[in-house]
Amino acid sequence: MRRCIDAVLFDFGGVLAEEGFRNGLYEIASRNGMDPAAFFETARLLIASTGYLTGRSTEARYFAELRRRTGLREDDVTMRKTILDGFVMRPWMVDLVKRLAENWIRTAVLSDQTDWLDELEGRLGFSRLFERVFNSYHMGKSKSDPSLFKDVLSCMGLEAARTLFVDDTEGHVERARSVGINAVHYREREQAFREISSFFPGIRLVT
Repeated sequence: MRRCIDAVLFDFGGVLAEEGFRNGLYEIASRNGMDPAAFFETARLLIASTGYLTGRSTEARYFAELRRRTGLREDDVTMRKTILDGFVMRPWMVDLVKRLAENWIRTAVLSDQTDWLDELEGRLGFSRLFERVFNSYHMGKSKSDPSLFKDVLSCMGLEAARTLFVDDTEGHVERARSVGINAVHYREREQAFREISSFFPGIRLVT
């Protein structure tokens, strides 16, 4: 059977690993008596607007601004530990990536992350599973900019129509599709496996 997908790009938090950023912020809000959804939305917007997401600012400035906007009292060390401890690799996704590699499918990480991803690599050693790790912090742009997807395609020498992208954020999925990349919106395990598998009818992705 002729293969139509040459490479798969995976988001990190929420796809390859549990979503430590969102879950950690919800935990921080809850233990400080704040509305978790509202706190998370403020934190999500600030990580972009402060420039921390794209390497133009620092963790210290980000947390300082978050405290200023919300009245939060927690220190940087406590908050970063809560967030980073929440990024736990999903074994079923690791197995899927390995199966793809066994069948000569190229894989890479494409993540909107800060220098936290470098620390997570030190803890988890996930990069050995992938050809490349693309991180917004080092690339100077995030997945809110459709041109990032084109940059990744160019860097890896890929055709959009022969590339698959998996992400848990619908907006990122839509932007990938806007430049011609096939995409799966990860909502839950069985749905994601089913949709990813549909692109590889000749490959058994689960053992």
